[in-house]
Amino acid sequence: MSSPHHRTTVALLGYGRFGHAFADLLHKAGYAVAVFDPHAAVPAALRRASLADAVRGAEWIVLAVPVPAIQGILHELRPLLVHGQTVIDVGSVKELPCRLMDEVLGADVPHAGTHPLFGPLSLARNERPLRCVLCASAQHPDAARRTRALFESIDCEVIEHEAASHDRAMAETHALAFFIAKALVDMGIGEDLSMAPPSFLGLANMLAAVRGDAGHLFAAIQRENPYAAQARAAFIAHLTAIHRSLSDKEGAALSIPDMPESGYARAARVSRRRRSLLESVPKP
Repeated sequence: MSSPHHRTTVALLGYGRFGHAFADLLHKAGYAVAVFDPHAAVPAALRRASLADAVRGAEWIVLAVPVPAIQGILHELRPLLVHGQTVIDVGSVKELPCRLMDEVLGADVPHAGTHPLFGPLSLARNERPLRCVLCASAQHPDAARRTRALFESIDCEVIEHEAASHDRAMAETHALAFFIAKALVDMGIGEDLSMAPPSFLGLANMLAAVRGDAGHLFAAIQRENPYAAQARAAFIAHLTAIHRSLSDKEGAALSIPDMPESGYARAARVSRRRRSLLESVPKP
């Protein structure tokens, strides 16, 4: 039986580590994929010789390029687009890409911002559920609905947020986690886990991601998020205060309060529970 998406083409602009993994996901879901990236080794079956060749006939255009390159590629792309095409980006920050798409594509070209919360390493581990943040353009609510359906078709749960709230959340999670992990990696901590207690093993995945999946993106994660510097400074200030309290024998007793469940963690837990219930239902 043919896939319901076999007539839908996705033009993928950028074939880095994430672009490669995303192309595989789309292909497995039955989409046709056309890739343009003059700087990457793209398989011949996917490779297109020019930007125009890649977007011709594509229903979706995915910007999988570094955030600083988005403005330039949007200006190149704009005169090539025709009615019926939708543009999305997959960057880990959202305010700047969403603003640029609103400015360059405007009301004429449907678009939406997305941040897939997965990468090559998590896909290789078969971590589920896949999740994606969707930042809708006020000019194109229908494009947001269709973008949600696109990600759901590759078995991905979609979380809708405004671009600014996304970037603040990522500064306190994504960027801060890699900031901590970078320090541990530079200190050589975590290379030998033979005596690591369970309390540390939770950090092991974060360290592996810095070394592998996102190590080459560390500077981008920190510099492109407008709230990351503030989150780092607040973290360092808290660490300094804790360090001083621990060094002060007369200081007040320190304790760690119970931590409330985050919205993302709650969504993942509910999803796992729902999947478990569905799997327990007898098949007809």
